[in-house]
Amino acid sequence: MSETAKPLLSVNNIEVIYDHVILVLKGVSLEVPEGGVVALLGANGAGKTTTLKAISNLLHAERGEVTKGAIEFDGEQIEKLTPNALVKRGVIQVMEGRHCFEHLSVEENLLTGAYTRSGGRGAINRDLEMVYGYFPRLKERRKSLAGYTSGGEQQMTAIGRALMSRPKMILLDEPSMGLAPQLVEGIFETVKRLNTEEGVSFLLAEQNTNMALKFATYGYILENGRVVMDGDAETLGSNEDVKEFYLGLSAGGRKSYRDVKHYKRRKRWLA
Repeated sequence: MSETAKPLLSVNNIEVIYDHVILVLKGVSLEVPEGGVVALLGANGAGKTTTLKAISNLLHAERGEVTKGAIEFDGEQIEKLTPNALVKRGVIQVMEGRHCFEHLSVEENLLTGAYTRSGGRGAINRDLEMVYGYFPRLKERRKSLAGYTSGGEQQMTAIGRALMSRPKMILLDEPSMGLAPQLVEGIFETVKRLNTEEGVSFLLAEQNTNMALKFATYGYILENGRVVMDGDAETLGSNEDVKEFYLGLSAGGRKSYRDVKHYKRRKRWLA
């Protein structure tokens, strides 16, 4: 990462074990600078979601724990904080699969994001309008039950709910999952606007490497619970191994995902 950028989040050589025996993350280190958008890339099962849950302290619900290393946010270690206390510090996770409260309206979902705040109703209403400014579609559907909205609208609701906590950083897990390409582009464009206009830092876990590197400034590639490569987005996007194994491209042209998946990886970066 840039030597001049202050790390807002610093993950230092962590290991995560599930059920006291299953080692899932092995010495993972990464940084997110203040005001940064960093991508956490890799195939399904690489350890991206586990990394986010380690940061947001949601592992215990799944019998997981950080057994080595340290996680610092804004200069303080946070492994011992509850998820609720962490939200108050400014870190919140948007889960994979959106996880809206289906029986509540869109607006009620958004308002649940403000439950940790101590400010008055006026500030909450201003932030609600801020969210509607970024997601006009939600304003149109504000009275609709979230369970009856589209996948794209539910993703907007989940991000909007996170914004209502006034976070310094959002951990965004697989925002493109199950969405049409044009919706995915719109979600990522809004993430970039929130980063630029509201100063929210983002750590994005994403399988859509091409889209993530288009909007992030830096990226880490996870494989089997380890970071196998990192670098600025432009460098990663032009790397031949990344093109072949994660973007489905090679010197001979586009390869199918099936071809890439079954290709015996040379892993020159580990040589």
